[in-house]
Amino acid sequence: MVPLDIIKKYYKEGSELYEILLIHSFSVANKALEIAQMHSEWEIDKDFVYEAASLHDIGIFLTNAPKIQCFGKYPYICHGYLGAEIMRKEGFEKHALVCERHTGMGLDKKTIIQDKLPVPQRDMLPETLEEKLICFSDKFFSKSKLDRVKTIEQIKKHLSKHGSDSVSRFEEMIKLFLG
Repeated sequence: MVPLDIIKKYYKEGSELYEILLIHSFSVANKALEIAQMHSEWEIDKDFVYEAASLHDIGIFLTNAPKIQCFGKYPYICHGYLGAEIMRKEGFEKHALVCERHTGMGLDKKTIIQDKLPVPQRDMLPETLEEKLICFSDKFFSKSKLDRVKTIEQIKKHLSKHGSDSVSRFEEMIKLFLG
């Protein structure tokens, strides 16, 4: 599997959105691989991490986020499960799970129902080590400020707007990945 080949099927090469997606996705992939290198005691599938991190935001073009050149019809929060649908259509179920489980720090069914989020009503929380690693690494990079790496404090502040569960999950992953 070559992630760039799949990206090129859905994004116009050379467009601003294409560039935004590539810079963000490869930043996340590199961060995830950097963390994986720190944990040689784990049997992390590095090839899968690279592929899935490169494709975790494949669904953003279907959403309405003009600041990052997305002019689709769905709210941005839908990009994860929409990306999962694309990856399933491409025949990559494990990659699809990363797409749908990386949004925020993952979404649980209770929060989806309680906050009336426009996504399927099911738990979409990262489960495997690889899923958690990509979800965690994603939080350090914005698609609107591509030249910056967020600090842990900036990430916590942003996540706190979405409830204490997100912050708690992030803190658990800090312990897991950064010790």
